[in-house]
Amino acid sequence: TRFFLDALGMRSGRQSGKHCVTAGQCYDSFYLAKGGDVTGALDGIRIFDMSRVLAGPSWTQLLGDLGADIVKVERPGEGDDTRKWGPPFLRDEAGHDTAESSYYLSANRAKRSITLDFTKPEGRAIALRLIAQSDVLVENYKVGNLAKYGLDYPSLKKDFPRLVYCSVTGFGQTGPYAQSAPQPNKITL
Repeated sequence: TRFFLDALGMRSGRQSGKHCVTAGQCYDSFYLAKGGDVTGALDGIRIFDMSRVLAGPSWTQLLGDLGADIVKVERPGEGDDTRKWGPPFLRDEAGHDTAESSYYLSANRAKRSITLDFTKPEGRAIALRLIAQSDVLVENYKVGNLAKYGLDYPSLKKDFPRLVYCSVTGFGQTGPYAQSAPQPNKITL
């Protein structure tokens, strides 16, 4: 089986990390998420996860729990915004806070991350190579933001007709609030 990062000459396969909740209580996040079993209903499905913060990452985490291979795209030098949201932060084996936010980890289990600046031509080219190997793309940018990089659905559907494109928005793709950013204190029904 070829994985996403094979196209970049990077090590393939699932990567897991050891995380410690308190001193002496460490677990392997990948195998904990999978209950020790690395197969599931979505085994063999590859997801290119361009989502950030909470709604998209929580959803793709569930897909990963079901066996999908998730590659999360993060900004170079910064990562997902929620990596810094704390306290609480994860603790190392000595019981000291690390730089890993519990909030970030609570929505990004069972994923591999890659930093990628798709706003630059070389980053966009890498994104397109990874999308070509994907079954699903998930994003949660404001409506229309990815069009300027050719990474919106209308731009990709011609070259990737089998790609399932999932756009998670606060207020939908059309209508009076479509251009509004979602806000955590608002619930749309």
